Amino acid sequence: MPKIIFQEADGTRIEVEAPVGKTIMEAARDSNVPGIDADCGGALACATCHCYFSDDQIGMLPAKSASEEDMINFANAEVKDGSRLSCQISITQDMDGWVVQVPDTQ
Repeated sequence: MPKIIFQEADGTRIEVEAPVGKTIMEAARDSNVPGIDADCGGALACATCHCYFSDDQIGMLPAKSASEEDMINFANAEVKDGSRLSCQISITQDMDGWVVQVPDTQ
């Protein structure tokens, strides 16, 4: 099972076992990762699972849908090039060891 490391804005790291096929948001929510609120439960109706991904990681992810692009503009934290909604990213085995940055606010 892949392990995803969530890095909080203060540098704290939380390592989570993440089942393939679940979303990154589900893995964070199910492991009580602080800073991933997931208010809408993954329905793409909020931006409280906003995370930052590295350039290398972004290149391995599917493109943002128009709906995700629209919704991410509602994020409370700064939107950056690596900004994605973690509810829209399904976990694959290739993500083992990935570090996902959690914004300082949702």
